[in-house]
Amino acid sequence: MSQVHCPPRLLTVLCFALVYLFWGSTYLAIDIAVQQIPPALMCGVRFSIAGLIMLGYCALRGQSTHYTGRQLGELAVVGILLLMGGNLTLSYAELYVPTGLASLLLAITPLFFLLLDSLLLGDHHVSAPGLLGLALGVVGTLVLLWPQLASQGTLGRKELWRSVSLLGGSFLWALGSVLSKRWHGGVASLSGTGWQMTFAGVANLVFAIATRDASRVVWTVPGLGAVLYLVMCGSLIGYTAYIWLLAHVPTSKVSTYAYVNPMVAVFLGWLVLKERVDAYILAGSVIVIASVVLVTSAKVRTKAAQKAVPVEAMGA
Repeated sequence: MSQVHCPPRLLTVLCFALVYLFWGSTYLAIDIAVQQIPPALMCGVRFSIAGLIMLGYCALRGQSTHYTGRQLGELAVVGILLLMGGNLTLSYAELYVPTGLASLLLAITPLFFLLLDSLLLGDHHVSAPGLLGLALGVVGTLVLLWPQLASQGTLGRKELWRSVSLLGGSFLWALGSVLSKRWHGGVASLSGTGWQMTFAGVANLVFAIATRDASRVVWTVPGLGAVLYLVMCGSLIGYTAYIWLLAHVPTSKVSTYAYVNPMVAVFLGWLVLKERVDAYILAGSVIVIASVVLVTSAKVRTKAAQKAVPVEAMGA
C-alpha cells in the first residue's frame, strides 16, 4: 500500500487563496486588455514574458530546465490546452461577453473535471456530499444567469456564440489540467510551468501573426497595465499556485476555483464596470458559496489508500 503524504496545510490554503483572488480579478484585467490589444497577441505577450521569467529564474537558481523530448511535448500539450484552448477562448469571448457572465459560464468546469478525472485517471471518487456540492453549484449558476436566459434578445448572436465557445474552452482547460496530473506524476515543477507558459505564448503569437493582430493593436497605458497585471498576478502567481494544487490536491477540489472566481469577477464588475447586481446575483452567490463549502469539505476516496481522507491530508 502506497503512503499518502500530506502537503503543508498553510501552503495549500495560501495557494487556494491566490487562485481564488487573482484569477477572479483577471476577468476584469482581460476585459481591459483586449479592448486595446487583440486577444491572441495579448495572450502571446503575456505568457511568453511570464514563461521566460520563470525559466530565467530557475536557471539563475541552478534549477534544471532540461527535459526529454517526450516531456517537453507533454508540457507543450498541457500548456496549449490550458492557456490557448482555455485562456485564449476566454479572451476572445470577453470582446462581447460581460466579465461577470463569462466567469459564471465557466462555473461548469468542475463537471468536466469529474468526467475527465474518472475517465483518464480513475483513482479518485468524490463522496455524495461532494457530488451534491457540484450539483448545487450548477443550480447557483443557473440562478445567476436566469435574467439573461429569460430575456429575449439579451444575448446577441455574437455574444451567444462566444458564450457557447466558453463551454468548449472550459472542457479544454479541464482536459489540460487532468493530463497535467496524469503525466507529471504529481510533481509540481516551476521550470515545467515555465515551459508550459512559453509553449503557450509561442503558440498564441503564431496565431496572432496568422490573424494579423499587430495591425490592429493600440498600445495604451490601461492596456499595458492590464497585461502587466496578468503577467504578474494571473500567470506568475496564480498559475504557479494552480499547478502546485494540481500536484497535491485532487482535481475535484482544485476545480472549486470555478465557483469562487465568479464571485470575485461579479463584485469587480459591479465596482469598476458598474454591472448590475440584483436579487438573482445575491441569491445565486449564496447558493454557489454553499456549494464550495460542500465540495471542499467532502472526502475523496483514493484507490491507492482505500480510505477517505479530507482534502488537506491528500497528496499526489
